[in-house]
Amino acid sequence: MRRPHITIYTDGACSGNPGPGGYGVVLIDQEGRRKELSQGYRATTNNRMELLGVIVALEALKRPCDVTLFSDSEYVVHAIQKGWLVNWQKKGWRKADKKPVMNVDLWQRLLPKLEEHNIEFKWTKGHAGNPENERCDELAVAASLGPNLLPDPRQNGTSSSLFGTGRD
Repeated sequence: MRRPHITIYTDGACSGNPGPGGYGVVLIDQEGRRKELSQGYRATTNNRMELLGVIVALEALKRPCDVTLFSDSEYVVHAIQKGWLVNWQKKGWRKADKKPVMNVDLWQRLLPKLEEHNIEFKWTKGHAGNPENERCDELAVAASLGPNLLPDPRQNGTSSSLFGTGRD
């Protein structure tokens, strides 16, 4: 059976690092149907929001898919494309300089989704006129300024559902 193809755009935003932040996601199926997701957090980092946007987007898929995923985060895209993630795991979550990898909780949460879906990661330049990337930025910034900011998942020890309506 052929897997459905989904195009995903993601972005993260943070005011301060750490500070209030959010992610924005746009999912588009083969027929052009769209779903937008976003959520804001009280105290987080830009890299966590970039990575969490990718994770939430993939967790929103109900079955294995072929995915083309666009992100303006070199941190996320290079970790996959350049094999950093594989090497970090082999080295016990240590970087080449022997320092600990940041955001291990989120990288570990992403790993099963990388196995479940066939994902092509593509880097896109941020704030360069790509309408879907711009929309994700709008969603992420709005979420970071919203009234219902959540604690960062690592801060409360949970990985509660961060999608559904996109605001829960």
